[in-house]
Amino acid sequence: MFYLLWGDTVKLYKVIVIILILGSLLLQGNIISQPREIPVLNYHMVEDNVDNQLAVTVKDFDDQMSYLYRNGYKSITPDELLSYLKNGDDIPEKSVLITFDDGYRDTYLNAYPILEKYRFTATVFLITDVVGNDDWYLDWDQVKKMHQAGFVIGSHTLSHVPLTTLSRDEALLELQKSKEKIEGELGTTASYFAYPTGAYNDEVLDLVKKVGYKAAFSVQFGKSGQNSNIYELERIPIFRSTWAFYDFYLRLHFTSLVEKARWIKKEIMGETLVQAN
Repeated sequence: MFYLLWGDTVKLYKVIVIILILGSLLLQGNIISQPREIPVLNYHMVEDNVDNQLAVTVKDFDDQMSYLYRNGYKSITPDELLSYLKNGDDIPEKSVLITFDDGYRDTYLNAYPILEKYRFTATVFLITDVVGNDDWYLDWDQVKKMHQAGFVIGSHTLSHVPLTTLSRDEALLELQKSKEKIEGELGTTASYFAYPTGAYNDEVLDLVKKVGYKAAFSVQFGKSGQNSNIYELERIPIFRSTWAFYDFYLRLHFTSLVEKARWIKKEIMGETLVQAN
């Protein structure tokens, strides 16, 4: 019915979000205050010349960071996030953790100057086997410069193979050797991990803990709060779209409602949801 009315599933998605937001605002006075949840933004590429949903345009990324800056947001590190989640330690009222998966070269060429302009830092999860070995990806000099500027460098394994497809020994190698490579290059502990393609199971979780990572980030849609599992931390994926800033704003401020809208749309249209890897 909605599809015939709008002729466009994206418009359907927007309508569902708006309806949910309006309903939420109407009920706001009756909602019990909940512990604060922290948005962890999940980017992949900031690049104009790639036709890929994961590649946010340079202008759109600048607009998003400008909004955060003008509205008083402060970027935090995974250490600060973890201290808040585990111990309730103080963090800025408007905290945001900005993350990049894969370690594409445009993270340094395009995203890094914009983040510097707005006095933000980020966390970059590297596929260590491609660092310095593929022109699409960062080299170690670029990684070191960002690290020296306060960026946190984490692991995204050696090769980006979903860990659930590997044997226990193979998965352990991916987790351990990528961590060791980062530590050897930067002279610091690599404490944080992001699951390639978002794939993990109980065995993978156990291995991540065994190798010594303090926490790990998933592609589960949502904000991270004190009820979150620190080895399955939620994030908010940011995609390229025609309504990029509109999507960004809704995902940042109405995260749970956007997730509900995505699933309602999926049920109505029988679609597969796109997830960030």
